[in-house]
Amino acid sequence: MNSSHILEVWGDFACFSRPELAVERYSYPCPTPSAARGVFEAIYFKPQFYWQITRIDLLSSPNYIALRRNEVKDKISESAVKKWIKGTAAVEPLLADADKSITGTDQKGRTQRQTMALKTPRYRLHAHIVPRPGNESELHAYNSQFTRRATQGKCFQQPYLGCREFIAFFRLVENADAEPKSCDYSQDIGFMLYDVFDIRSNNYEARFKRDSDNWKQIKPAVSIFKARIERGVLEVPPVGSDKVLKSTLTVERND
Repeated sequence: MNSSHILEVWGDFACFSRPELAVERYSYPCPTPSAARGVFEAIYFKPQFYWQITRIDLLSSPNYIALRRNEVKDKISESAVKKWIKGTAAVEPLLADADKSITGTDQKGRTQRQTMALKTPRYRLHAHIVPRPGNESELHAYNSQFTRRATQGKCFQQPYLGCREFIAFFRLVENADAEPKSCDYSQDIGFMLYDVFDIRSNNYEARFKRDSDNWKQIKPAVSIFKARIERGVLEVPPVGSDKVLKSTLTVERND
């Protein structure tokens, strides 16, 4: 029987951007399944399995806060960095305070963006490990290693709540019956982002072995589902469920 793992996560801020409001970001009231998956993967991950999120508990009602931040408009591509390392191209810094008279375009420089974030969020995330074919016999070892790492507070990278600057703290919940109940909050969210990859595909294998050929095997595949928070609980269907709507379109990465 597959073991379910529960993490309590919290932080000062969180922002799980609704894709239809991505320019001026507006957060969902709780993590998307992909954001919750990222928290578990920050603690323990192997290409031989994937994390299936099953449930998200809200331990406090959503408390929105408006943030206005200065952000740069462009970003450095991975292919550009590789060329800089090889010395085949000149380094081009990001000029945050440059205007069109310097950069020659209004697509670079700095801009102000509004974010409707969540203040002092706290959640309880439920998930279990799904081994990929051929690795089922290692499930017990995977579960034990995650429990050991989460208990000791170990992680590969600091987990975050939607945005990397909104870091998350966590603790392993070992006895769910002794924990406080979720808050009394209900909302019909509508369609919610499920994930930006088909988590059943072993994209990470190509990612870890990446070179100029394998890197292009990684293709984002967006999926959504009808989400409803009922008395502070969001039930998440499995990725193979008919309730998870998957796009037939994929996007080729150019970098």
